[in-house]
Amino acid sequence: MRTKQLIKYTLFVSCYLFWVASGLMVAVGIYAKLSKEASAVDSLLADPSLILLTVGILMFGITFVGCTGALRDLPVLLKIFAWILLIILILQIVAAVLGFLFSGMVLEKAAFLMGKAISGYRDDLDLQNLIDYIQKKFECCGVHSYKDWSQNIYFECQDSNPSLERCAVPFSCCIQKDKEAAITSVLNSMCGYGTQNLRSWKAESLIYTEGCMEKIVGWGQRNLLLIAGLAIGLFFLEILVFLMAVMLIYQIDLIIQKRKSTRRRGPEK
Repeated sequence: MRTKQLIKYTLFVSCYLFWVASGLMVAVGIYAKLSKEASAVDSLLADPSLILLTVGILMFGITFVGCTGALRDLPVLLKIFAWILLIILILQIVAAVLGFLFSGMVLEKAAFLMGKAISGYRDDLDLQNLIDYIQKKFECCGVHSYKDWSQNIYFECQDSNPSLERCAVPFSCCIQKDKEAAITSVLNSMCGYGTQNLRSWKAESLIYTEGCMEKIVGWGQRNLLLIAGLAIGLFFLEILVFLMAVMLIYQIDLIIQKRKSTRRRGPEK
């Protein structure tokens, strides 16, 4: 079938790039999952490797259908691909509208999930690394306050807690006064010990006392244009891929109809 080569191969290349990216996501997710301890948390919302695997597998399957349909001019696969893309676009619009209308509920849910992540800090190495990265990146500690770390059984600030880390916070909460020297020097993992017992005005000289939720929301507000630009760019890219799939389907159907009409005319002659 002779379809317009530009549309066909542009669609194929677009799907192929996302297919390769999804394959890498699946590989990283599998590696992260296999390298964990057997006691790791297996909750989808609390396990970054599971999220990576789920998204990667879905993307891999969808883009594989798009690649095969575009390369082989198969209208059935292209229609499946186009319908899936349309559903994803609708879900994204609905999610954006609901997130805007119910932003308060979204923040509450995010805070709940962050609190749950803090509770499982020592149970999942991936989750632990993710929390440490967020706290160091945004220079924060806990969800709303450094005392949120009492939600974790190891850091719980109760006299009945036998843990050596009682009333402590993770090292990622600690203020690194000389960041360049901290990279080359030995990490003091006990720098947050006993800080939950301190008043905020005294603790703020040793650790970050502001919660990560406020810091992340503030970062989002300051970079709103960049985030919105990336989101809109990705959304329009998805629309472009969807339109190319529809155009290719239309061209293939048109060619099939022409062939059928040519065959009907042949016997009449």
